[in-house]
Amino acid sequence: MSSSIEWKVRNFDELGVNELYALLQLRSDVFVVEQQCAYADPDGVDSRKDVLHLLGSLPTVTLACYARAMGPDTTAHNCGEMAVSIGRVVCSSQVRGCGAGRQLMTQAIALCEEHWPEYPIRISAQAHLSAFYSSLGFEALGEIYLEDNIPHIAMRRAVVSR
Repeated sequence: MSSSIEWKVRNFDELGVNELYALLQLRSDVFVVEQQCAYADPDGVDSRKDVLHLLGSLPTVTLACYARAMGPDTTAHNCGEMAVSIGRVVCSSQVRGCGAGRQLMTQAIALCEEHWPEYPIRISAQAHLSAFYSSLGFEALGEIYLEDNIPHIAMRRAVVSR
């Protein structure tokens, strides 16, 4: 199923109203409802100039998976180093377990490396997924912490020499 994912990259101004609704609905369905995290998902970051939205669709699933890539202007104030970040990584329940998450992260990493090749990539990973992210070149930083009552760990992927 995941091999036929169609990928689109949009900045906020390029998102159509249906794309924006679909990404907000997917993020809400998974993060707020499924994971039971009561938080304001629209956080003011989506519309920043150095944020890119990665949307993966299938013919049978309007939005199968999504991630947002944040450039150094957005990320620096959050992590204390000049870096870029991948966040809001999410797959619909319809595509989990078939490689869509790996494909999504591979696309997101490539997006960051294309747009900001001189910066490392940081993520705030759910702790139980740290081995998955390690397999993609991320290394854990520090200790596990709670974010929205879910154990997370900061992870970093070094700049890849070209």
